[in-house]
Amino acid sequence: MGSFKLQLAICFLSLAMFQSTHAQNSPGDYLNAHNAARAQVGVGNMVWSSTLAAYAQNYANLRARDCNLIHSGGPYGENLAKGGGVFQSAPGVFTGTTAVNLWVGEKANYDHNSNTCASGADCGHYTQVVWRNSNQLGCARVQCANNGGWFIICSYNPRGNYVGQSPY
Repeated sequence: MGSFKLQLAICFLSLAMFQSTHAQNSPGDYLNAHNAARAQVGVGNMVWSSTLAAYAQNYANLRARDCNLIHSGGPYGENLAKGGGVFQSAPGVFTGTTAVNLWVGEKANYDHNSNTCASGADCGHYTQVVWRNSNQLGCARVQCANNGGWFIICSYNPRGNYVGQSPY
């Protein structure tokens, strides 16, 4: 009987570990993280697009060998991230929500009044997340073959970050 209880406990532990690695990577998780940031600046919600998700998944699959942060050059707006594995900046399991939170963290570098980024800082990922005209989202995540980390891409339609235009 003790052996059965041990096997049952291991089964539940395995299930919990499986769920924790898949948590924060669903379409709803990506949308919630994006829409929370958009709500903070009064921009409407995005909706999930299976077309954009398929585009993102196809590109992520191409990048899985090396996970280099190279943009696809496609017709959509795009944010890329990598983390986990051997990447020191984001150890452990790197989720879609983690990636979106990294991009939203660039808000501190963005001055809405002047529509500029702080000198030497990035804020283009953040401005794409909150770009008022972008209303469709599709994201994908793959494990990197070269180092065990994760590559994440979110695609936006219509694209944002037009020079001289404010995101909201």
